[in-house]
Amino acid sequence: MKSCASHLCLCVLGVIVWMGLWVHCNIPDSLCGAYLPGDVNYAILTSIHSRVVNLHKRTSPQPFTCTDFDLIPFLQSLAAIHTIEEINNSEFLPGIKLGYEVCDPCASPTKALHCVEHLLSINGSVPVLSDYSDFRPSMKALLGERYSELSIAVAKLLSLYMFPQISCSSSSPALSDKLRYPSFMRVIPSDVYQAQALVKLMAHFSWDWVGVVYGDDDYGRAAYQSFLLEAGKKVCAAFEGVVPHYLDHIDIDKHIKQVADRIRASPAKVVLLILKPQLVEKLFKVMIQSNTSRIWIASDAWSMFRPLTKMKDINQVGPIFGFSFSMGNIPGFEEYLRNLRPTPGGRNFFIEEYKQLRLNCSISPLNCSVDDLLYAVDPREAYRERVAIYAIAHGIRKLLKCNETACSEDINFPPWKLVESVRSVHFTLDGTTYSFDENGDFMDGYDILMWKKTDVGRIIEVVGKFILKKGEVEINDELRNNTIPVSRCSETCLPGTFMNIINVSCCYSCNKCKEGTYSNKEDTVHCHNCPEEKWSLEGSSTCLDFQERFLIWSGSYPIALLAATAIGMILVFTSFIIFIVHRNTIIIRNADFKMSFFMLLGLMVSFVSVIMFIGRPNMHLCRAQQAVYGLGFTMCISCILVKAYRTFLVFMSFDPYRQFQLRKLYKPLINLALLTSGQVVILLFWMIFKSPKVDPKWPGSGLVKYILCDEGSIPGFAIMHGYIALLAFICFFLAFKGRKVPHDFNDTGVIIFSILIHLFVWLCFIPIYINKDMTEQRPVVQASAILASNYGIILCHFVPKCYIVLWELSENSRASVLRRLNRHIRDDMANAHITILHESVRITPGVSSVESAVEISTIS
Repeated sequence: MKSCASHLCLCVLGVIVWMGLWVHCNIPDSLCGAYLPGDVNYAILTSIHSRVVNLHKRTSPQPFTCTDFDLIPFLQSLAAIHTIEEINNSEFLPGIKLGYEVCDPCASPTKALHCVEHLLSINGSVPVLSDYSDFRPSMKALLGERYSELSIAVAKLLSLYMFPQISCSSSSPALSDKLRYPSFMRVIPSDVYQAQALVKLMAHFSWDWVGVVYGDDDYGRAAYQSFLLEAGKKVCAAFEGVVPHYLDHIDIDKHIKQVADRIRASPAKVVLLILKPQLVEKLFKVMIQSNTSRIWIASDAWSMFRPLTKMKDINQVGPIFGFSFSMGNIPGFEEYLRNLRPTPGGRNFFIEEYKQLRLNCSISPLNCSVDDLLYAVDPREAYRERVAIYAIAHGIRKLLKCNETACSEDINFPPWKLVESVRSVHFTLDGTTYSFDENGDFMDGYDILMWKKTDVGRIIEVVGKFILKKGEVEINDELRNNTIPVSRCSETCLPGTFMNIINVSCCYSCNKCKEGTYSNKEDTVHCHNCPEEKWSLEGSSTCLDFQERFLIWSGSYPIALLAATAIGMILVFTSFIIFIVHRNTIIIRNADFKMSFFMLLGLMVSFVSVIMFIGRPNMHLCRAQQAVYGLGFTMCISCILVKAYRTFLVFMSFDPYRQFQLRKLYKPLINLALLTSGQVVILLFWMIFKSPKVDPKWPGSGLVKYILCDEGSIPGFAIMHGYIALLAFICFFLAFKGRKVPHDFNDTGVIIFSILIHLFVWLCFIPIYINKDMTEQRPVVQASAILASNYGIILCHFVPKCYIVLWELSENSRASVLRRLNRHIRDDMANAHITILHESVRITPGVSSVESAVEISTIS
């Protein structure tokens, strides 16, 4: 085992302690800052000093001068040393003593390579070989580095030797590439998962418009790209700022100011900082000076950096959230720190430097005791070093085939053999089980941190977790109940709207969903179509069942139709009673009681059909509506046609021969049956081949669907009504021809008028019925047309006769009628038709001429 003698100088530039937490000191170059000889040795690479003096001015391979003593890596190195001592004091590796050598790269990749060269050297140099299978340096595994940029540089070199390297904080996704870094492992997740956690946290608090500031190094660029890749269209970068990685960069303050200006100019309220803590401190100073407040999200590089929590006016910068790798308590570590001393048999110049810096502390003398280390840094941050040391120890135990008493294999093994042994370990430490995945990474997750305000600065508390296996953020109730400002490019699109993206995915306008589509979540990219039998109005968040509309019994139109139908049926029934009671009167006899009875029956059936238009339609009602109306009204029109034909025969008295021939066709009941049978045949064909059915009609918008009866066959519907219209037209023609017959003896006037009413009603019905805009009104239109036709016949044919029978005639006797007829005949004696009438009719013996005229007018 090669020991390394190193000397540390007293600080020549003085000590600058910021709130007693981290200090500056110039020391001469030293490759080996701490060591302990052992049988199997760890190489520990940790940047205890965070800066190389005048690195940008380096023009020759001079020794490096390091400054800025950093307590966090110092604490982490102590945790590794403490864990090695713990293993040595146990029987975990029986008969084997673990040693270590600590080298400080001072956050410089170049100096890190110099350290690796020193750690791998044999007799002061690294041999150049074509085959390193039997390369056996004293160091068997390397722990480090803290920064990804340094780990990447080191891992590239170590891949040549397949030398095992385990990092506790280098999270760059590039290091998961086993083709380029086959011997690299880490006890933390990749930044790919940190990016997932960041996006999940932003989504949880509705932050989709954020600024990003990152360092211009491998870690910063990789972390930023991982964030953009994971953010996708869920989170957008309002701006990006890049800061040089090296702290002694000549324009570092200028870059910080430019970034601060961009932050102030942006409307984004959330800023993600992927920077070293020292750069964050510089940025916060500028933000405090300009009194600028934002919500800050810390990357793992500075989320646990306690010196910032005591920064002056830190409470003015706004809320700070962050992520850290899962932490834990190291048994006995705090007591170890209180009694800080080098390992027996070893040397630790860093402890000596730390104590010397405490003694020379001048800014915060009250905080310059040994306990300052516990006060300044959270010991839980160093728990990963404990896990890494034990992971390597488990690999050694497996490789050397150790049992409870001894290890059987050669302790001077080539380091490459340890790579696979460590990667395959599966061990439990402090109650938690650990293992590496196929990329050599741990998959446990992150703690979500919040820097809470206190009277003296901030305290860092765990307020949630991001669990990798679930891929979800879990926030404590205390934080969930607090009001956290949102940062959005656009306002949230509420359910019922969708995002109309303007230029980037996070900037959009909210448009209402069209009819028939819906969105039931906030910030929906597009609206979903409603399922069948459902619909939605504009701007709906859900689809609803259609509201069925039909003529309900309690509706105003149906009530009006029922009232009109009831009145009509009462008139029909009343007329029937009057005709029965007064059937022997001249008025009723002249009206042909039998035909009047069938007319009233047809009207009653027609009125019943109106009732069938009310209520929810079904197939049977749809058929019955048309069939009942068709039969009833056809019977009624057929009766009128028989009456008109009778009057026409009287009119034909001027041509006895033709009258005789036509008289043969006058068979009232047979005529009625045949005419009605024609409609029966039409209805049978219609109902058999394509009958009416229920057909819900939807106008194309709205939630109302009209439950209507469809005619089934338009030709069938048209032929039925056409047949009725044909009968009505024949009635009109016959009545018009016979209109000159004396009006007291025929019904031509009422026939003509009632038929005109019917034809007018149905001529108006046709254009309304076929109008698509009136589809939902078809039942009302047809029912109204039926009522109008029925009332036309009742009011023309029956009401006047009933009125005469009941009121106008004081005596419904034969003598009264004869007196009226005699007056009429005397006035018309000059009319030649009377002479023809007397000549063409047989006079019954014993009856006067007037009586004969009455009998002629009632041909049966």
